Amino acid sequence: MNVPVPDGLVSTRSVDGFDATVGRLIAAIGAKGLTLFADIDHARGAAEVGLQLRPTRVLIFGNARGGTPLMQARQTVGVDLPLKALVWEDASAVAWVTYEDPAALARRHGLGTASEPTVHALAAVLRALTQAAVGG
Repeated sequence: MNVPVPDGLVSTRSVDGFDATVGRLIAAIGAKGLTLFADIDHARGAAEVGLQLRPTRVLIFGNARGGTPLMQARQTVGVDLPLKALVWEDASAVAWVTYEDPAALARRHGLGTASEPTVHALAAVLRALTQAAVGG
């Protein structure tokens, strides 16, 4: 089952809860040899200012070998790199992983056909990380 998301985003439902999904995603990022640059806990940030937010974390990860070819083609793509995945819990306590489809990123930045192999490779990495995170 998929949840409605804005155009260009891919969301996948997890078979487990939020914490297990985040843990598996972090482990998968490490197993792929990627660097986890940041782990932003939006719910914790909300709590620090007295607001409530269901569990919501953004993991920012990647490596120069994957993203640099796209920035060589069009430097503006750097605003969207490194890669990101959002792990969030909906109102029914179901965990989801959402990421931007690299093809949408390529369209937004006007990357040409020469970038397609890199875009496809990034998409494959994101799919594999997501599948590892959501289980099943």
